[in-house]
Amino acid sequence: MKKTVLLLLVSIITFSCSDNREGRKPKKQVTVLQNNTEMSKNLNKYVTFKLTSDLSGLTEKEKQMLPILIEAADIMNDLFWFESYGNKEELLSNVTNADTKKFIEINYGPWDRLNENKPFVEGVPEKPKGANFYPKDMTKQEFENFEAKDKASLYTFVRRDKEGNLITIPYHKQFKAQVKKVSDLLLKAVELAENEGLKKYLKLRAEAFLNDNYQPSDFAWMDMKTNTIDIVIGPIETYEDQLFGSKASHEAYVLIKDQEWSKKLAHFTSFLPELQQGIPVADAYKKEKPGTDSDLNAYDVVYYAGDCNSGSKTIAINLPNDEEVQLKKGTRRLQLKNAMRAKFDKILVPISEYLIDPSQRKYITFDAFFANTMFHEVAHGLGIKNTINNRGTVRSSLKELASALEEGKADILGLYMVQQLYKKGEIDGDMKDYMTTFMTSIFRSVRFGASSAHGKANMIRFNFFKEKGAFTKNEDGTYKVNYDKMEQAMKDLSNLILTLQGNGDYDGVAKLVAEKGNISEDLQKDLDKLSNANIPVDIIFEQGVSVLQLK
Repeated sequence: MKKTVLLLLVSIITFSCSDNREGRKPKKQVTVLQNNTEMSKNLNKYVTFKLTSDLSGLTEKEKQMLPILIEAADIMNDLFWFESYGNKEELLSNVTNADTKKFIEINYGPWDRLNENKPFVEGVPEKPKGANFYPKDMTKQEFENFEAKDKASLYTFVRRDKEGNLITIPYHKQFKAQVKKVSDLLLKAVELAENEGLKKYLKLRAEAFLNDNYQPSDFAWMDMKTNTIDIVIGPIETYEDQLFGSKASHEAYVLIKDQEWSKKLAHFTSFLPELQQGIPVADAYKKEKPGTDSDLNAYDVVYYAGDCNSGSKTIAINLPNDEEVQLKKGTRRLQLKNAMRAKFDKILVPISEYLIDPSQRKYITFDAFFANTMFHEVAHGLGIKNTINNRGTVRSSLKELASALEEGKADILGLYMVQQLYKKGEIDGDMKDYMTTFMTSIFRSVRFGASSAHGKANMIRFNFFKEKGAFTKNEDGTYKVNYDKMEQAMKDLSNLILTLQGNGDYDGVAKLVAEKGNISEDLQKDLDKLSNANIPVDIIFEQGVSVLQLK
C-alpha cells in the first residue's frame, strides 16, 4: 500500500541582521512533502502520563498558590521556544498536518531531539549548534575576537547591529514584558506563602528575572528546608547551547514535596565528605570539599515547562549550577518520583524483556532505579569544580563538552556511591539489582540520541563497558552483565572522567567523545528492535490546573 503524502508549506529559516531582537523569520515558502506514517512513528516515541499528586495535605493557601506558580512556569515555554528556535507562531502557521504540529510542539521546534536533532520537516535546515543564542552565520573565531565583557554570560543573547557587528542583549531586556509578568506572579505568590524560606526565595527570584542576578535567589533556595510547595524557575541549564555551552535556557518545575519520603533520604547527604575522599582518582582531583548543607528530597512534579519539557524529560534535579553556591552551600537533589515511576513502568521494564538476559531480569527493580537516579544527582556534588592547573572552572575550560562529561561523571560516581553505601549497610537489596538496573538504564537513556549531553554520556559509558568486558551479548541478542568486570570498569571510567575534568583537558574530552560517544550499527539494530516493538522512548504530560482539579 502506498504511503499517504501530504503537501506542507514551511519556511526556510534565516537569522535577521536588520533587527537584533528577532529570531528566525521566513524569507520564502517552499513546498514540503511530509509522510503520515513516519510522523505517526515519531509520536509513538512518547507515551502520555498524567501529572497528579495528593493535594489533601496542602493548606488552602498552598492550593491557591499552585495555579499562580503554574501560570508563571508556563511563560518559560515561550522563552525557551525563542531560545531554541525563534518565532513559534510563524513556524506552526505554515504547517497544516495535526501530527506534525504536535511533534513540533513536543520538540520546541522542527528538530527531533530523540534523533540527533535531525529536522523532521523538509525545507528546514540542520539545527544551529548555538540554537537561537547567536547569529547563525557567526563563527567561533569571530566570537573569540568579539570584545564584550558579558559575551559569555549565561544570560545574554549575541546578535548583530545594523552594521553587522556583534552585540549582546541581556535576557531581561530581550524578554522585558515576559519577565515582568513572571516577576509579578511570583510576588503574588509571596502574599500567599506561609513558609518564610519560600517567601524569601520567591521575592529574590522575582527580582532576579528583572536584572539577571540569580545568585542571591539560589542561596535563598538552598536555605529553604521545611516548605512543601516549591518551584524551580528561570534560565538554568546550558544543554541547548551546543556551540559554547555557556547560554542558559529557561525552564520551570512546579513541585510538591513528599515529606515522609524526604525524611528517609535526608541522612544520605551526611556521607558526602567521606565518599568524596574515597572516589577512585588521585588525591589532587578530590581536594574540594562538597557543601554539607545539601538536601536530598522526594517530590511529585505537577508541571514542566521550557527546556526540561523538551524531548527527554528530567526525572531528578541537582541544582544550583553556580559553582560558588555549590562550594559554599552544596546542592539540592530533587527526586521526581511520580515521573520516575512512569519511566520505570512504561519504558525500563519493557526494555529489559527484550534486551536483558532472562536470568538477570529479576534484578531490575524500582528501588534500584530510584537509588541509581537519586545518587546520580548526589554525585554531581562529588569530584571537582575547578581545574587543578589554573584553567578556571571545569565548565568554562571544557566549554560545550562540559555537560556531557559532567553527566557521565554523575552516572558512574552515582553507581560508586550505591556500591559504597551498600557495603556500609545503608541501602537494601542485592548489589546485582543496582548494576543490572544500571545497565538496562543505559539502553533507555541512549535512545535519547547521542546529540544530547545525556546521550553522549551514555554512549561513552556503554562503549567503555563493552571494551572492558563489563557485559557480553548472547546469541539471542540479549545482554548479560559481568558483575566483577563492571565494578572494575566503573572505577576505571571514574578515574578517566575526573582526571579529564580536573585537567580541563578539552582536547582529551573531544577525543573521548569522538571515539566512544557514537551509536554503533550493532547497537542501533537493538534500539530499532525496541522501536519496532512500540516501546516508547520517553513521556509527555497531561498537566496543569485542570488535571490537578484546581480552580
